[in-house]
Order: sequence, then C-alpha cells, then structure tokens
Amino acid sequence: MDLLIAQALAIAKRSWKYRWPGLAIAWLLGIVGSVVVMVLPDRYEASARIFVDTQSILKPLMSGLAIQPNIEQQVVMLSRTLISRPNVEKLVRMADLDLKNQSKAQQEALIETVTKNLSIQSTARDNLYTLSYRDSDKESAKRVVQSFVSIFVESSLGSSRKDTATAATFINEQIKNYEGKLEEAEGRLKEFRLRNLQTMNADGKDSASRLREMSAELDRARLEYREAVNGRDAAKAQLDAERKGVSSTTQSLLQESAMNLSTPELDARLDAQRRNLDSLLQRYTEQHPDVISARKSIADIEDEKRLKVKELRKAALASPTSAGGVNGSIAAQEMSRLLASSEVQVATLKARVDEYSARYGQALAGVRTAPQLDAEAAQLNRDYAIHKKNYEDLVSRRESASMSGELDLASGVADFRLIDPPRVSPKPVAPNRLLLLAGVMVVSLLAGVASAFLVSLLRPVFHDALELRARIELPILGVVTRLISDAEVKRQRKDLLRFGAASGSLVGLFVLGLSVMAFLMTRQVA
Repeated sequence: MDLLIAQALAIAKRSWKYRWPGLAIAWLLGIVGSVVVMVLPDRYEASARIFVDTQSILKPLMSGLAIQPNIEQQVVMLSRTLISRPNVEKLVRMADLDLKNQSKAQQEALIETVTKNLSIQSTARDNLYTLSYRDSDKESAKRVVQSFVSIFVESSLGSSRKDTATAATFINEQIKNYEGKLEEAEGRLKEFRLRNLQTMNADGKDSASRLREMSAELDRARLEYREAVNGRDAAKAQLDAERKGVSSTTQSLLQESAMNLSTPELDARLDAQRRNLDSLLQRYTEQHPDVISARKSIADIEDEKRLKVKELRKAALASPTSAGGVNGSIAAQEMSRLLASSEVQVATLKARVDEYSARYGQALAGVRTAPQLDAEAAQLNRDYAIHKKNYEDLVSRRESASMSGELDLASGVADFRLIDPPRVSPKPVAPNRLLLLAGVMVVSLLAGVASAFLVSLLRPVFHDALELRARIELPILGVVTRLISDAEVKRQRKDLLRFGAASGSLVGLFVLGLSVMAFLMTRQVA
C-alpha cells in the first residue's frame, strides 16, 4: 500500500511540473467546446399520434364467411418495417426535402439524415403509435410528419389490397387448372362407362351380387318349369285314360280338371307382366313408379284369372253326368284344354329358364373381368372425386377471399384514427446546451490533467533517489540537496497563486455559463 501511495505521489509530482501546458490545453478545449455548443443549431421535433382500432363489429358477424387476417400483427409488422429506404425516398419527395439537393451524394446524405431522425414509438397493448421527426426547420419537420402519417395509413391499406389481389389471382389460376383436370376426369369416366355399358349395372351392385341374384332367379325358374312339366305329364296321362273309356277315371279327371282349369290368354299376359317386373327390378327400386304400376297390373290380371277360373269350374260341375258318351266327350275336351294350357305354361317357363341361363352365363363370364373393371372404375371415381373436391374448395376460398377484400374496403377492419395531428414543439428539443456545457467543462479539465501526465511521460523528471535507482537500475552513490532561497519560495508561491487563479477562472466561467443557461431555460419554461 505504501508503495502504491509513493508511486501515485511521484506521478503527481511529475505531472505538476507540466501544469501550465495542461492548463493551456484545458482553456483551449473549454473555449472551443463552449463556442461549438453555443453555435449548434436548434432542433425542433414534430410528432403525431395514431390509434389503430382493430376491434370491429364485423369480425364476429363475418366469422366463417370471410378470411380475417391478424390485423394487429400486420400493423405491428408494418410499424417495424415502415422506416425503409423506399418509404424514406417517398417521404423526401412528398415533403419537398429534395428541392435543394443536386448531386447524388447530397441525396444519399439527406436520406441517411432523414432515416436517422425518424422514429416510431408504440405501445403494443393499446395500439397507439407516435410518429416523430427532428429538424432545424419547424415547417420541414411538420411536413415530414404529415407525409409520414399518410405513408403509414396508405401502406396498411395498400398491403391489404395487394395481398387480396395476389390471393385472388393465384386462386383463379388454380381453379382454371382444376377445371381442366375435372374435365379430363369426366371425359375418362364417360368413355369408361360407354365402353363397358353392357357389363355395368345401374343399381350400383357389384358383379358377385348380380351373379347371386341371377343364380337365385334361375333356380326359381327351373323349379317352376319342373312343376309345369309334371302337371303337363299328369294331364296327358289323364287324357290317355279318358280315351280308353274308363268311366270312373273320366269322372275323376273331370272333377280334377274342374279344379285345375287354366286360361292361356290370361296366363300369357301374366307371364309377360312378371318378366317386365323382373326387368324393372334389375334397374329400379321397389318405390319406382314403373315398378308399382307393373305390380298393380299383375294383381289386376290375377284377379281376372281367378274370376275366369271360377266361372269355368261352375260350368264344368253343372254339366249332366248320366250319359256316358256325352260325359266322356266333355271330359276329353276338358282334358285336352287342360293339356294345351299346360303345354303353353311349359313352353313359357322353358323360355324363361333359357333366358335366365343365358343371363347367368353372361354374368359368370363377366365375373372374370369384373375385378379389373371395378378397380378401374374405383380409380376413375376416386380421381374425379378428388378433383371435384379440390375444385369446390378453391371456388369457396375464392369467394371468401373476394368477400374479405370487399370487407376491408367497405368496413375498415383496421380503423386508423389520428389522435394528435402533426404539430411542432414551440421550443427546441435539442441540443441540450446545459448538459453539453457541463460535459465540455469536465472534458476540458480531464484533458488538461491528461496532457500534463502525457508530457511528464515524454520528459520524465525524478524527485526521489529511490525512484531514480529503480528506473536506471544502477547504484546511487549520493544525493546533492538544492537549497531554496526565500526569493525562490516567493516565486513558487506567486506561481501557485497564478495557477490557482487561472484554473479557478476556467471553472468559474463554466459555472457562470451554466447558471446563465439554466436561468434562461427556466424563463422559457415559465
């Protein structure tokens, strides 16, 4: 600790020797700095406050119908990117700041100066933005802020409209693209259906289901055909027995024929209607009008057949049975008519069995190629469904984008309100001469001390034998002491007084200047 104190005292002694050059430098810097502070031009600040209202009543009303962007995020991003070179160049032109600039370098310097003096301060919670600009000319500062407010509002509207137009253009291009894809898919689907019209069923059932239905219909037709053949054979046997003259058998056959009379005309019509019903059921459902009409026709023919058979039975049973020849003739006639009806029914059912067999064979042959056709149809339907869904989604998005653009233009989802119009402060906001003058005083004093210390380092002087020996690293044999006379003491005292007066004058002038400056600022505020 003692060593550090000794070194500090040695440095102070060496610097003290060159106090007058340091004082001269302090005075010089103080005078120059004070003049610079006093001649700095006054700078005035123009400002304006804007409130951005993003809470519109149309937001909840148009929810789900129109695309609503995050207006708050857009405004925040706009405020951060507003001070850009294109906007500053536009601002310089709008505020007529480029009238005096001739060279390219002057224009660049002006743009840099304007960019440096522009500022945007915001409170994100309240959406309140303060736009300010500083300039030595009040009118120029006000014009710049007015132009800055216009650019702020126009940039937000322009970006929204530009985004809407860009989105609409892109969506329209995609819609045209998907229209072409949808037409191609529809063409391929139409060609496939026309090419496989014979193998496709309108009811939407697959080939296995159709094959099972054909098999069931064929089995039912074969059963009916066998029943008809057995009935025909029985009628033929009865007719043969009648022709042999067996009376008991004739009477029995006559009674049986009375119970099993047939109507060929009505049976033919009934069979035709049933075939028509089968054909309709392959294409339509039970609720189709044609199916309902066919079933009603079948019911009407069956009712008519029952009435006709009832009348024939009454006529057959009412005939006299005493005359054997006559009875035999009547029985033979009835058996012949019954056999003819059975033959017609057998032929009809045979045709039905043949038709169902042909259909079953075609369906069985189509089963082999059905999986490939079904897979191709599924692929075509899937492609068509995907293109159609994308097309409908794009059309819906286009309408939403159009509605969003009209909503931005008509309702003003983000409302820019000018709370404080552009105004210029009546008093200059810069420079702060009081603070600058105090800084000049501190800097000049520190510069004087630093200059004295630097000179002492360039031209060192040793005031102590120990310090000299430590520096030259040689032994010191002795020290010669200089005796100071009374005249020398007086001279040093006068020199100290002069130095104190010069230093005090420097500090006093600064203090006086600060006092006058503070007084003037107080009067301006009052």
